[in-house]
Amino acid sequence: MERARPAEQPRPAGQGRQAHPPALLTEHADGVTTLVLHNPAKRNAMTEAMWRELPGLLAGLADDASVRVLVVTGAENTFCAGADISTLRDSVESSQGLAVAAEEALSAFPKPALAVVDGHCVGGGAQLAAACDLRFAAEGALFGVTPAKLGIVYPVSSTQRLVRLVGPATAKYLLFSGELIDADRALRTGLVDEVHPRESLQERVAAFTRTLVERSQLTQAAAKEFSGPAPDPSRSGHWRRVAAESGEAAEGAAAFMERRAPRFRWSP
Repeated sequence: MERARPAEQPRPAGQGRQAHPPALLTEHADGVTTLVLHNPAKRNAMTEAMWRELPGLLAGLADDASVRVLVVTGAENTFCAGADISTLRDSVESSQGLAVAAEEALSAFPKPALAVVDGHCVGGGAQLAAACDLRFAAEGALFGVTPAKLGIVYPVSSTQRLVRLVGPATAKYLLFSGELIDADRALRTGLVDEVHPRESLQERVAAFTRTLVERSQLTQAAAKEFSGPAPDPSRSGHWRRVAAESGEAAEGAAAFMERRAPRFRWSP
């Protein structure tokens, strides 16, 4: 497994939870890149530096043809407790802008993005999870959208994304109250797509991401664009031309007739 780290290198193993400073870590194997939110001393709260780094990191992964699926998760059995307030030096508006820019970059990532949630997924963490295409959670995970606890106006883009996921009533419940909900309720409301026991969650994620890697990236890219908040109808012609030139459908049909796994070659 390849492992890419930020410029700052971790101290030797065995020095406890602070063996690595707060950072975004990536691991890559078999077409799947795992992005780890790493600030375990503060339940993986996002520092200002982490918010700033995320859009550029995602841009690099988007341009990497070896990356077919992105998994976003947190270190040490928790996802993300929001923003690390102690590192935010500017105004609330500026700090919120960093989170929105990171969230929008994740939402626009052109390949399937899966949030894998254990422990707390709160505030900015919930924003990041909602910006992914799908969300798998461990039993016992907790979700919260908490601006009402801080007197903050939640961004319109984040609010609308939440409404699209869970509907207006549940979005208002979460935003009005700031209360945490458990994984079962998150599943019922559509905030997450699957819930599994903690001990089997990673096995399920590995199986599902293998499936995504085997499928046509052409289908996935077009479906991701068309299922966005404001798809452009004129883009249908673009995707028809790309499909005609790609040979993906011919390969899919040939594989079906020959009773073999398809070998899809197109990449964004």
